[in-house]
Amino acid sequence: MTSEAIQRAQVGDIQIAYETFGRREDPPVLLVMGLATQMIGWPDDFCRELADRGHFVVRFDNRDIGLSTHVHDAGAPDVLSILGGDHSSVAYQLTDLADDTVGLLDALGLDRVHLVGASMGGMIAQLVALRAPERVRTLTSIMSTTGDTSVGGPSDAALGLLLTPPAGDREGAVQRVVDTYRVIGSPGFEFDEAALRARAGLSFDRAYDPAGVARQLAAILTTPDRTRDLKSLPMPVLVIHGAEDQLVNVSGGHATAAAIPDCELLVVDGMGHDLPRAVWPQLVDRMTALFAHAD
Repeated sequence: MTSEAIQRAQVGDIQIAYETFGRREDPPVLLVMGLATQMIGWPDDFCRELADRGHFVVRFDNRDIGLSTHVHDAGAPDVLSILGGDHSSVAYQLTDLADDTVGLLDALGLDRVHLVGASMGGMIAQLVALRAPERVRTLTSIMSTTGDTSVGGPSDAALGLLLTPPAGDREGAVQRVVDTYRVIGSPGFEFDEAALRARAGLSFDRAYDPAGVARQLAAILTTPDRTRDLKSLPMPVLVIHGAEDQLVNVSGGHATAAAIPDCELLVVDGMGHDLPRAVWPQLVDRMTALFAHAD
């Protein structure tokens, strides 16, 4: 979809850019994307598939990514110092991104939604479900974790990618995305380099802000363990994880599912830290079955 379809909602001091698919009168699904990934990380066709199943689908850019507000005045955090225990350069917490998400629901007049989050978006979605459970019909947490540092950790190769200095131009940024997904992508499915390059180029053209990505990473690194709190979630929950995830080890998905009463767990063989097209039918089937049960 082009930028002509993009709308904006004011949420406190943050302006959230979002897009919708489907009919407003259908049950709403809110898609929350992860670290360093704009809302186009939820592919158009994936969103249309959910809409074609009878849902009003909303995707959006979190703060500090894409066309939503970037907190430039906060500067770039010192990630190495944060890893060493000095949190003085952290601009905000994941709870602030969760509050942004609830604020978007308010702005759109959506009372309760099927909430779907991927990676950092799964962490945000978990926090929304904990902080505002009355707004969440169902929760789907994809390739995410609980915040317990003993589970869901990255491989050495994936950690190295997180700590690599950012690219300085469009060509380098696109190549960095390709190189990254050769490490963290899904080894059991086709590597669609052309589609990945196209999305990476569009992302660069929409907004390229390595400092904003670092601020999101700082929020992840300083968010407390949610394991104990997750036991209180009252809504139906589906946890989806790739068996070959190198960025968030599948142990994070197992721990999330174990923490939540009566939670469904889907582990997809061959899937890494992305959403390969060949997996969409299985994911959409399981998600819409959860939605239908709750509705």
